[in-house]
Amino acid sequence: MATDIEIRKVETAQDLRSFIEFPWTLYKNDPNWIPPLVSMRRDVLDKKRNPAWDYLDGDYFCAWRNGQLVGTVAAFINQRHNEYHNEHIGWFGAFETIEDEHIAHKLLDTATDWVRAKGYAAIRGPQTLTTHEEVGLLIDGFTPPVLQMVYNPPYYRGFIESADFHKSMDMYSFFLSSDQAAEGGLNGRLMRIAQSIMKRNKITIRQANPRNMRSEFELIKDIYNSAWEKNWGFVPLTERELDMVVEALGMIVDPRMLFFASVEDDPAGFILAVPDMNQAFQRVRPHPGVPEILSLLQVVWHWKVRHVIDGVRVPLMGVKTKYRGRGVDAVMYSHILESVINCGYKNSDSGWILATNEAMVSIAQNFGSQIYKTYRLYEKAL
Repeated sequence: MATDIEIRKVETAQDLRSFIEFPWTLYKNDPNWIPPLVSMRRDVLDKKRNPAWDYLDGDYFCAWRNGQLVGTVAAFINQRHNEYHNEHIGWFGAFETIEDEHIAHKLLDTATDWVRAKGYAAIRGPQTLTTHEEVGLLIDGFTPPVLQMVYNPPYYRGFIESADFHKSMDMYSFFLSSDQAAEGGLNGRLMRIAQSIMKRNKITIRQANPRNMRSEFELIKDIYNSAWEKNWGFVPLTERELDMVVEALGMIVDPRMLFFASVEDDPAGFILAVPDMNQAFQRVRPHPGVPEILSLLQVVWHWKVRHVIDGVRVPLMGVKTKYRGRGVDAVMYSHILESVINCGYKNSDSGWILATNEAMVSIAQNFGSQIYKTYRLYEKAL
């Protein structure tokens, strides 16, 4: 019964553990959900581990029914976002619930009331917790997600919309088959076009230096923060967040799939593709209670020995504002496509890209990619 539902704030270490581990219960019979390492989820949600909490203010809440955990939600304020975009909003994230609209509404109402009590004008989400982590609600393309991308049940959309949230922004992920690109001669044509653009606009491109990856990640941060500074919802990485990105991606980055572009020797852009480690996680299925070192060894075995990973994700790219319109993005895409094919990968996911970013959407489609997943951020005025 509805009266059996109790919403409680996360206050103890055991509360936080229950909050972090709830998806393993919720999705245990969903073959599309891919469990991360427990430590990966803890690194995002533990306020002592995630550097975003240097500027976030918020609380976690759990929904309980008859002693069973049946849902979670986070409510928080992103001070840097509000300062950077001159907004006065709060956020909700880590939204998970069993298929029960009343429980979903109780969780969303809790987050909404929390943000309202802080004096903010609107609430937006789901986002867990920044644009550098899990963003949006999956509203189509309910297939297994690629690394660090969102997956949720289809019923979430109806629950959020029936709670009077409306669309704030959509984002797309694009799929490209390397076999189709190679068989159709797409890459050859694109490389010829790229060479012409490079000569005309004095663009040079290089692969990452594998002996100096820390410096390369510093360059990524400089370009990324500059390239994205005008994008909707973007907030620049802090030094501590960069360290977290390096730690998360550093072990799996292949320097052959990290390119930097320059215009007249000035760094202008970068593009990065990484192996879709979710293909290994899907086979290992890390789980609370299983020693993580064992899961890690199994992941490495599937990755390096069985070679089950045949896809990549392009999680990061950017072109500095002053160099846009010169073809730098097309040059980088052509080189990353050639490298993905040469490294033996069969497909790639590029995402997410804002639906309003018509230039990037057009480039992705011109390269033969197709939209195959849509993610949505919702908003509600208070």
